[in-house]
Amino acid sequence: MSQPDNDIATLPTGTAFVDAFVADVSGQIRGKRLLASAWPGAVRDGVAFSASALILDAHGGSQGPLGLGTLDGDPDGKGFPLPGMLHAVPWAREAVAQCLLSMRDGQGKPLWFDPREVLRGVVERCRADGLFPVVSCELEFYLVGADQAGRPVPMAAQRGGVARAGGGHLCLQNLEDFAPFLHGLHAAMAAQGIPGDGLVSEYGPGQFELNLMHGPDPILAADHAVLQKRATQGVAARQGFRASFMAKPFAAHAGSGLHVHVSLVDEHGRNRFGAPGGEALLGHAVAGMQALHGQSMALFAPSFSAYRRYRAGSFVALSSAWGEDNRSVAFRVPRSGPSARRIEHRLAAADASPHLVLAAILAAIHHGVTQSLRPTEPVHGNADGREDASLPRDIFSALHAFETGAILPAYLPAQFPRLFAELRRAETASLFAQVQPAEYDFYI
Repeated sequence: MSQPDNDIATLPTGTAFVDAFVADVSGQIRGKRLLASAWPGAVRDGVAFSASALILDAHGGSQGPLGLGTLDGDPDGKGFPLPGMLHAVPWAREAVAQCLLSMRDGQGKPLWFDPREVLRGVVERCRADGLFPVVSCELEFYLVGADQAGRPVPMAAQRGGVARAGGGHLCLQNLEDFAPFLHGLHAAMAAQGIPGDGLVSEYGPGQFELNLMHGPDPILAADHAVLQKRATQGVAARQGFRASFMAKPFAAHAGSGLHVHVSLVDEHGRNRFGAPGGEALLGHAVAGMQALHGQSMALFAPSFSAYRRYRAGSFVALSSAWGEDNRSVAFRVPRSGPSARRIEHRLAAADASPHLVLAAILAAIHHGVTQSLRPTEPVHGNADGREDASLPRDIFSALHAFETGAILPAYLPAQFPRLFAELRRAETASLFAQVQPAEYDFYI
């Protein structure tokens, strides 16, 4: 198929099907595969499917938070194609294109629990007060195979016919071992306009981090993170294995995070953190992140298993410490020139919704700046031993902190904290209803 332009009405030549989808509250793709002949009608009238698709649990189950999708009769919403989001799907076996949608309700209004709309509300509040964020996302993931029993295991790279299962942070040979996959991923991202900015081998065996480029549109940045996940999983599946963004898929190996780099610019695009007076502004932003840390954890780590990632010695902070050029803290200020002065937010798990993560981070920055909050003293040296017992360490504590928070909920649609908490509690109950294999070792 030839590459499409930004005209969403014009399909790539030879297209047989179009995958039209939204990103749900788990950051997963939900939607329909349409015949190419149905695409003109979809552009004109939208794509109708259950509005509650946006609030399914991570396993695809309908939990009916607030009665949505159950007590309301499960009404349709309509997804409308987003400009610039129609692209060919290079890894598909058929001639398939794809397009990200924004969801509207039966009255044609943006759906309030669409994560894109949740983020949009926070972005508009920031811009109304003269705060213009520039963001980029870094996603870590594992390439996953299976052992003889069919259980997931990290991919063991093959070199000279010998399985090499070790990790190797920044190991170029690991990149070479997986070159067919990585080159295929970069080609797919380029074909779909996803702005990749580099790839590194991470600590776990078969674990990588893919960086996206900085941009002034946080909603688009979150869109690109979702599309990058889809491309990564699609290219991996085409090559016979899986790509996992699970926060802690293997107990013995490093977890996977979603790191967000964020700065503030003025109306001319000049970095305010690197300008005169910028250090005070940066401090206010960090202080806001510290203030909303506990209230935001449910969005940063939305699953029961994600909390296994928060362990000492894992380069995942257990406190709200911050510091310059220090990867052991929650909020790192990388070494850079004035034009690139920024904060790296290191708390979120890779399986979180990028839109909701950015909503929480930008709400924290807005709060810190508008209230002129002061941060703690920066940490020098290893902060790994610091732990704040008041921060949530499990999904139930995190959901309680989110629902009852005094600050973050005020930045979100009024019912969203309750909806999200009901969904995650029901999801966790569904998980606990299953007998786990380890339980036989403990109790049978």
